[in-house]
Amino acid sequence: QVQLVESGGGLAQPGGSLRLSCAASGRTFSSYAMGWFRQAPGKERELVVAISGSGGRTYYADSVKGRFTVSRDNATKMVYLQMNSLKPEDAAVYYCAASSRLGYVLPSRTDEYDNWGQGTQVTVSS
Repeated sequence: QVQLVESGGGLAQPGGSLRLSCAASGRTFSSYAMGWFRQAPGKERELVVAISGSGGRTYYADSVKGRFTVSRDNATKMVYLQMNSLKPEDAAVYYCAASSRLGYVLPSRTDEYDNWGQGTQVTVSS
């Protein structure tokens, strides 16, 4: 089991930046693939980025490629999402999630993730 706590959400202007952090607990953090999902009002939860346990493989949704960067530090059990060039459509509740699913392809569905944080609100508005 991994417990996750997100932080770093808030208000940003269009074109601005935010950095989300996810603190994990658990002895085997490095064995988990990690994902950041987001859910806007009235929409389904969607995968934004994912990163393998070692950090060597990443996935980015087309909507965030070139703007968002995911990273992890297994020594401190942290996962980060650097969000640049924010757009109003990036506004959502962002969730950090952990998956014990093994495989070369990073997990992409919500049911492939075992543990979830409580979410952090990101608002993009001028």
